[in-house]
Amino acid sequence: MSKYFDAMETRSPADRETALMAALPAQVAHAQSRSAALAKMLHGVDASGVNSRTDLAKLPVTRKHELQEIQQASRAQGTGGNVFGGFSAVGFGADMPRVFASPGPIYEPEGTGRDYWRMARAIYAAGFRPGELIHNSFSYHFVPAGSMMETGAHAMGCTVFAGGTGQTEQQVQAMRDLQPAGYIGTPSFLKIIVEKALEMGVALPSVTKAMFGGEAYPPSLRDWFLAHGIAGYQCYATADVGLIAYETSAREGLVLDENVIVEIVRPGTGDPVAEGEVGELVVTPLNPGYPLIRFGTGDLSAILPGQCPTGRTNVRIKGWMGRADQTTKIRGMFVHPKQVDDIVKRFPGVARARLVVSGEMANDKMMLRVEADTNLEGLSTRIEEAIRDVTKLRGQVEIVALGSLPNDGKIIEDARSYK
Repeated sequence: MSKYFDAMETRSPADRETALMAALPAQVAHAQSRSAALAKMLHGVDASGVNSRTDLAKLPVTRKHELQEIQQASRAQGTGGNVFGGFSAVGFGADMPRVFASPGPIYEPEGTGRDYWRMARAIYAAGFRPGELIHNSFSYHFVPAGSMMETGAHAMGCTVFAGGTGQTEQQVQAMRDLQPAGYIGTPSFLKIIVEKALEMGVALPSVTKAMFGGEAYPPSLRDWFLAHGIAGYQCYATADVGLIAYETSAREGLVLDENVIVEIVRPGTGDPVAEGEVGELVVTPLNPGYPLIRFGTGDLSAILPGQCPTGRTNVRIKGWMGRADQTTKIRGMFVHPKQVDDIVKRFPGVARARLVVSGEMANDKMMLRVEADTNLEGLSTRIEEAIRDVTKLRGQVEIVALGSLPNDGKIIEDARSYK
């Protein structure tokens, strides 16, 4: 049996990019015609001309908090309008078998397509194969995680035990009785199950592989599972767009899914960053039912150079590296990453900037550290004036050498003492 889910995983990068960019204009046009919210956001955009990453980068980014606000406003109208804020291209009925809710709340539709959330590829990469039983301990309550994994497993030809969360002793009993090939869920819950099985004196020899999501999966935990005979791999997915990337046996970053267009942008903006620079992960899934265009996940990541040693040729990312929304309250005023970017764009000689907030609460100090190729006379003073103009707050400026700021995606660093 092939070590790859399908031939798409080993396409040449050029062929993949050509296919994605060829599909992009139709997806934008579909969003404009079937999604009221995106028709408004993309008003005046010629979809046929959006056929490159440069063109895509000109379109607005919709971030999770904006999606929530638009949904809430739509429901507040009380006209029986689209509960999804006009983003869904399908309505209740045969084309939408399920609706889920994420914290916020944000409501997500599930469509009818086979492997709607595209999880089968990640499950396959984690070592599962058709004909196996999978113990699925992702929640089936409110959130889509349980259904995401179940539909992916079904599409791959696997049977699923709907374990869900909680009831640890019953989870151990089910694993003992049913002998599943592996587990899907959070790593912390599998650790609890394994520890409970040890406490009960119950062996679980069949559980030799796992696919994790929803939590950090540090090397220490990976090694703990290996010591207990379980090879665990992680995936990166969201309730809004489904699978984004997945881990392989090489354990060198996460490989992007084949049906998403991923950009890394400077936090608070829609501007793509250079390869290797940490920024916010923005996704355009090729999903006709829920055609989000440039959806800002709010998560930080970065592109890894080179290809996966397993032979998969798609781009790799480093994985989850923190949150991109670094909005900070300073002297009673909110300061956003986009405001820092607005300041930088006023000065062509400035490459990057990092706003460092220090001192104690109620005695905040702002220092904007900016990378510039030269400290032109009066540059610091002019940037300080721009800080006051944009943020309505006073701040100092420090000019630093190009490339000296940390590559961690932070635009605003809160270094205050909270004692």
